[in-house]
Amino acid sequence: MVGRVVAVLMLPLMLVGCVLTPGKFVSTLTINANRSFAFTYIGEVVAVEADDSVRELTDLKPADGTPDQSDAKPVDNAAKKAAAKARAEKRNRMVAAALTKEAGYRKVVYLGEGKFSIDYAVRGTLNHGFNWPYNLDGEVIFPFVSIELRQGGLVRVKAPAFANEGSRSVPGLPGGAALSDPAGRLDGVFTLDTDAEIVSQNEEGGAQTVSGRNRIEWKATPALKQAPTAVLKLAALAP
Repeated sequence: MVGRVVAVLMLPLMLVGCVLTPGKFVSTLTINANRSFAFTYIGEVVAVEADDSVRELTDLKPADGTPDQSDAKPVDNAAKKAAAKARAEKRNRMVAAALTKEAGYRKVVYLGEGKFSIDYAVRGTLNHGFNWPYNLDGEVIFPFVSIELRQGGLVRVKAPAFANEGSRSVPGLPGGAALSDPAGRLDGVFTLDTDAEIVSQNEEGGAQTVSGRNRIEWKATPALKQAPTAVLKLAALAP
């Protein structure tokens, strides 16, 4: 019963929200000990669909208002696929339009077939957490990179989308319903550049010193099984 309740709560997100994953990209996160930071992502972003098993567990209508076919006469698989593709293309164009309104997006082009070309750059001060991408209008719900502030001046960086940690299952759904092949097109480089103390990190090659700064570079491919993660020690927040 609990699992079914969780499923009902999660399904609207899966059906309405847009789950984006990286394609071919270059991304750099610069974090300074004084808490200034900058983040860039240049390259492909791919919209990933939920497995058919997710949609079969609900009678919810598609997000774009297309009439539900659950009680209608059966249609052939080709027609179903064509209708689903049309809905996805419409949704993806809406997502692209929503992202262009958000600060930081220097370019957003929808290329078709679920693929976007993105040029994003932002800078600021780490007096709060940071997640990217996250857009309420486009209902983008899975961040590529997260920065979490912790006690004692610690900051944890994690990039869950830049590794193949297995299918992204929907909690509570029977049968392990999941996103289809979330890391299938993953091909990029994620670099963390910092002058802060590195408390821990999980790139086996370790940090390299470049012009007096520390650089950690992760090769993001389907072969990378652990999300790039690092913990840094920064200056204390001003009272």
